Parts: sequence; structure tokens; C-alpha cells
Amino acid sequence: MMYEKSCGAVVYRRHHGNLEILLIKHIHSGHWSFPKGHTEEGESETETATREIKEETGIDVLIDPTFRETVTYFPKKDTQKVVVYFLARAKSYDVIPAEGEIAEARWVDFGYAANLLLYENDRTIVTKAKTAITGKTRI
Repeated sequence: MMYEKSCGAVVYRRHHGNLEILLIKHIHSGHWSFPKGHTEEGESETETATREIKEETGIDVLIDPTFRETVTYFPKKDTQKVVVYFLARAKSYDVIPAEGEIAEARWVDFGYAANLLLYENDRTIVTKAKTAITGKTRI
């Protein structure tokens, strides 16, 4: 059995009084999800998430390590993948999708995100993230 690990985040911003999250559409799979990517040697989970968000979207973020959700699945018969998601407040808003990797990136209202997300795990994480954000005074 092979094991893979990726880290990413639900990136959010407050925009014109609304809470929005950043979703990306992968070129190869064609589905919408959160920015994430494989860990590199010697990198912490939050360092991986920060780096991958920057590489995939051009966005600088502030990671909230108190929000940590994991998803485990089997992308191939003999491969188990664990993805760790954090919350991340965007420090910049101008998205620059990684060429050749990200087809599109879009800021969407929390309520609309469920319409784009294919996987139930992702929709569950959005719900938990919104609860965490609205329960905090400031991140």
C-alpha cells in the first residue's frame, strides 16, 4: 500500500459584507475543490498549505491551525491519500491560477459553494469552516 499526504485550506475573505471562499477547478479532474498539494520533505502541514495556496492561486494567507479537518480516500486501488485542511484568511484577493494545473479559480459565497463542490466531504468541511469563522471574532 502506498501513502500520500496533501495539505490545503478553506481560504476565505470578507467582501462587501459577505463571507466568501476561494474554490479552484482542477484542469485534469475538472472538479471544484480547495487549494491543496503534496507535502515536501521537512515541511510542516501549515507550511505545505501556505505554499500550495500561493503556488496554485497566487494568494497570500494567514493559516488558522486550530481548525484542522482530515479526509482519507483511495485515489487508486493500492494508494491511500490523507488530505489535511485548515482555515486560511486571505491577505490578498487577486487570484492568479497556476498555469497548466488550475482551470479556474473563483471567490464564491459560502452558501453557493455546495453547488460547485462534487464531494460530500468537501461540503461538510465548508459547513464546519463557516461555523468556525462565524464563531470567531477575528482570525
